[in-house]
Amino acid sequence: MGFESLLGNERLKENIRSSLSRGHISHFYLISGPEGSGKHTLAKLLGAAILCRGQEKPCLHCLACRKVMDGNHPDFITVDDPEKKTVPVDLIRGARADMYIQPNESDHKIYLFPRAQDMGLPGQNALLKVLEEPPKYGVFILLADNPDKLLPTVRSRCTELALQPLPEELLRAQLEARFPQAQREDVAAAIQRSGGFLGQAAALLESGNATQPQTEAFAAAFSHKDALELTRLLVPLEKWKRDPLAELLQQWLELLEEALVCRSGIETLRPLARNLAGLRSSGEIYQAAEELRKAIAYLGSNVSPAAVCGYLAWALR
Repeated sequence: MGFESLLGNERLKENIRSSLSRGHISHFYLISGPEGSGKHTLAKLLGAAILCRGQEKPCLHCLACRKVMDGNHPDFITVDDPEKKTVPVDLIRGARADMYIQPNESDHKIYLFPRAQDMGLPGQNALLKVLEEPPKYGVFILLADNPDKLLPTVRSRCTELALQPLPEELLRAQLEARFPQAQREDVAAAIQRSGGFLGQAAALLESGNATQPQTEAFAAAFSHKDALELTRLLVPLEKWKRDPLAELLQQWLELLEEALVCRSGIETLRPLARNLAGLRSSGEIYQAAEELRKAIAYLGSNVSPAAVCGYLAWALR
């Protein structure tokens, strides 16, 4: 139990356990790692450990631990607005003011910033004021895909916890357990392209199975240089709205890009891309990708879907 639910990162977990067992709790933690590396998992476990009422921290059984893991502990507060590209500075100022109100039911009060790199300079400067003189019960946990985007003055005040890639054997075992129907070559491709991070590998396997029928038809027609089938595919698409058509063409473009990756010798995830790479040359695939980029740009410039489909029927023939 405890930190074992975070896969890998054994040295990091041991350092955290050792620090907590001595009663050393930092006011500021920076958990860094790419998307899918386990930042949110570690943040919850760390928050649970700080607020835990059990012997082994986090015990994950006491009421405090369960509240943190369920996302409803009044002293574990998330500061974010996912609908905004940048974390609003007013939210940060509000958290800064709220920090000086005593905890509700614990010895500490924790503020989680899931997108620390997206706080912007005004937000980071607003946070810096409380980082300089925090109340003794206050804890800030900052998550960052790219910690280099943080001000040096902010980063220097944090205890940084950098998450590492998982060993290939562990990653493979987890993926095979989660995706028992996945082909071995797909799992191998997901491992290679994920950089060793489980969340990214799982997302790749999930997205690899989400292929629209029009994309399968495009792959078949383009792979076999069947201009007639390609035209038959594009004619009904002339009646689509711009946004759905742009999304479909983006999926075609990503398929071609994956085929180019395959031709470079790197494992690819989708059988469609592997098959396409074996039937068309790198130059042909690259040229088709360029034509799709132009078509997507035309849609963004208010060219009609009918005109764009007509263009592609000629350009990809």
